Amino acid sequence: MKNKPQILLAVLLPFQIIVINLLRGNELFVESWYSRGVYPLLSKIMRWSLGILPFSFGDLVYAIFVILIIRWLIKRIRTRFRKPKTWITEALATLSIIYFCFHLFWGFNYYRLPLHESLDIDNEYSTEELVLLTEKLIEQSNKIHLEITEDDSAKVDIPYSKAEIFDITVEGYDHIERDFPELSYTGRSLKRSIFSLPLTYMGFNGYLNPFTGESQVNTTIVPFKIPTTASHEIGHQLGFAKENEANFIACLVTINHPDKYFRYSGFTFALRYCLGELFRRDQKKCEEMIKLLHPGILKNYQEVEDFWLEHQNPLEPFFQTFYNHFLIVNNQEEGLRSYSYVVALLVNYYDNVENAF
Repeated sequence: MKNKPQILLAVLLPFQIIVINLLRGNELFVESWYSRGVYPLLSKIMRWSLGILPFSFGDLVYAIFVILIIRWLIKRIRTRFRKPKTWITEALATLSIIYFCFHLFWGFNYYRLPLHESLDIDNEYSTEELVLLTEKLIEQSNKIHLEITEDDSAKVDIPYSKAEIFDITVEGYDHIERDFPELSYTGRSLKRSIFSLPLTYMGFNGYLNPFTGESQVNTTIVPFKIPTTASHEIGHQLGFAKENEANFIACLVTINHPDKYFRYSGFTFALRYCLGELFRRDQKKCEEMIKLLHPGILKNYQEVEDFWLEHQNPLEPFFQTFYNHFLIVNNQEEGLRSYSYVVALLVNYYDNVENAF
């Protein structure tokens, strides 16, 4: 039978879906077998092999795939979708391959142990603890802001090129590896996305290509945001698939970074999470605490806000909704809105670290 392999692949798709749903409740198995077993080896192979390329191979693959989809659709339209058994089998077979590769090369990490368990950090906190941490972050943000600018009303400008920011990002992982061996990063594969402008209009700072293991950064964003974005994407690359976990890792790496500009980016990034959660719990207290921030820090926040406002478009909510649904389907119940868990990790991390500040 001519299309027997395609039929077999199409039939395997529902079986794959069943297996994935069974693994959702077996976090220890996924953690030991995949996230600490198969994945680190696969990830290093991809990083070492594709990291040497000066361009994003994954972006190129995506571009070719989109062209092939368009070509396939044109062909179907021209034939008026005749022979449905044939083209439906083709489509299901292709989806089956993509589904398999996605989970093999990265996607199983969505079902691993929560980060607070693997790093042995508690995930609960009180409003009083949140307020205390927010006060400390404001104090540290103001302190490092003044150290850099010597003017509490001046915003911070990152003095590095984008290539230099990437190099310094990797240094942050080298620095923290001693305390967190899980964050050991070798075989750099951190790249500018070819699709930075489209990503901007879609509302994304960056992404990890799950098929090539490349961390992609949208380099059109405000430079002030690139240190935490790049650190976030490396967190994904190391197997921490959930957005809130990668955000905490970005805080962890940048706040402990030897470079003062990265520490400023990290402290203010963590502070925005705490202020966001405090606003949800106690709006009046949040507004009081914002008044304690240096005007220059607020200018940096406004700079980021203005950038995204300038690039708003009618399609952005669609992309955000689509990605939010994707996260929910992949074991992230809160989707893009995951302030509380990031804050919980921050509160308990600093509660456990002596002289954190």
